[in-house]
Amino acid sequence: MAITRVWIEEGCVACGMSELFCPEVFKVDHELGSSTVIDGVDYKLYEDKIKEAAMQCPLETIKYEES
Repeated sequence: MAITRVWIEEGCVACGMSELFCPEVFKVDHELGSSTVIDGVDYKLYEDKIKEAAMQCPLETIKYEES
């Protein structure tokens, strides 16, 4: 199954875990106080890193969808 969608749910506190584990997909926006998903990324190239970032997120706000 391939990751087809990645998002950050409300509640993110910009701890940096997403960007630490997968800077190709996630960017911490300190002005917003949360992480964002970078547009136009081919998630298939970073599936393991996306899953690791989601697993390591202390607030469980990193989400992904597989199909």
